[in-house]
Amino acid sequence: MGALDEGHFCSELENGVKLGCIELSFEEEPETIAIEDAVKVLMQGLGEDVNREGLKKTPFRVAKALREGTRGYRQKVKDIVQGALFPEAGLDNAVGHAGGAGGLVVVRDLDLFSYCESCMLPFQVKCHVGYVPSGQRVVGLSKLSRVADVFAKRLQDPQRLANEVCSALQHGIKPAGVAVVLQCLHVHFPNLESVFLDSNHQGWVELLVSAGSGVFENKNANIWADFWSLLRFRGINVEKTRVRDKQNHHWCPSRSSAGAIATFKMESVNPGMVTAVASILRSLGEDPLRKELVGTPARFVKWLMNFQNSNFDMKLNGFVSDNGDNFKEKHVHSELNLSFWSQCEHHLLPFYGVVHMGYMCTEGSNPIGKSLLQSIVRFYGFKLQVQERLTRQIAETISPLLGGDVIVVVEASHTCMISRGIEKFGSSTATIAVLGRFSTDPAARAKFMQSIPNTAVSGR
Repeated sequence: MGALDEGHFCSELENGVKLGCIELSFEEEPETIAIEDAVKVLMQGLGEDVNREGLKKTPFRVAKALREGTRGYRQKVKDIVQGALFPEAGLDNAVGHAGGAGGLVVVRDLDLFSYCESCMLPFQVKCHVGYVPSGQRVVGLSKLSRVADVFAKRLQDPQRLANEVCSALQHGIKPAGVAVVLQCLHVHFPNLESVFLDSNHQGWVELLVSAGSGVFENKNANIWADFWSLLRFRGINVEKTRVRDKQNHHWCPSRSSAGAIATFKMESVNPGMVTAVASILRSLGEDPLRKELVGTPARFVKWLMNFQNSNFDMKLNGFVSDNGDNFKEKHVHSELNLSFWSQCEHHLLPFYGVVHMGYMCTEGSNPIGKSLLQSIVRFYGFKLQVQERLTRQIAETISPLLGGDVIVVVEASHTCMISRGIEKFGSSTATIAVLGRFSTDPAARAKFMQSIPNTAVSGR
């Protein structure tokens, strides 16, 4: 759907005095208030106390993040492009050759994010845009990124996103042709029922889509070979990214043939929460009855219910640890890269990563199995959480099981870091908790830290 028209409307009195319209603050805008009210319904459906410290401002934070993340509905592409066309002598209406007059221009590695229209979870996009100038004019290169961002900041499907960016640039700058390639990455959260059973869960779905116009309309045209070569020249590997299967046109895990059957039972979804999500869609400028969005509220609620506030307790009372003979020398033992998925209670956005644990035991002893530690990590992950609390809860739970000397490091990527605020891709957050000997022994802490793999948190 097209960008909504902007502009404030003013009224004039009969005596000719012009009154500017009253501009409401963000907090007072009806769309913000409607989203806040809907988020409160969702939180109550999760069994949470909306007045709990830490959650009081969550409705506003969610409203702000969602409206920032879908601001493309309120932007117009023509305002971006029209002021950024520059005359360039030597460019005629003919198609030039790469490296010559009128040749191919490619902007690579534009980091974008968008919200999946099927489940409302954020997905990451690596965008590559190329065009062949004509009409003796070129466009400011930064505007290619801005146009792509306008369409990314909406509820989207990867192929439609590529098509819309391509079409907007073709009509806006009237080149000989436009090419758009998107490498998309969608987080694949396991559902609560299966996460304890599936040790090989794949945390991401990757997809490659493309769109072309003008001289790029023919996918077999030679100009495409130049485009792909310029991507590979900088080490951009598109071969490893899955191309959408025409037999299964749904890329979102919530609608995949396997995931949808196993995870989503629409008849059991809370109708009040579904209505609340539909209200959010309307407040963002979308139509909940658009065919691609009809099932989205129910799918989002079904996913969100994985993080409901339950009264389950970890049944660990009967567990007896074996850290070895207390009179023998103990060494640092590590369990690394235990995966987790969680939901930030401040923005209702996912965060995910790995947990590293260290504890003291004698050589040859086997105090606890890795599978139990993984279960503890995932138990605390499937809640509305903050990373600091998650780290502390894991440490406090495993401490009595492992003799009291434990260290826990959590490395996580937060989607709120890319979908709002600084929009920083590739950043990660590390937190640490230490108990017992690790709190007083720098050498033991250092030895454990050295055992942590020197790899970035990707969740992949």
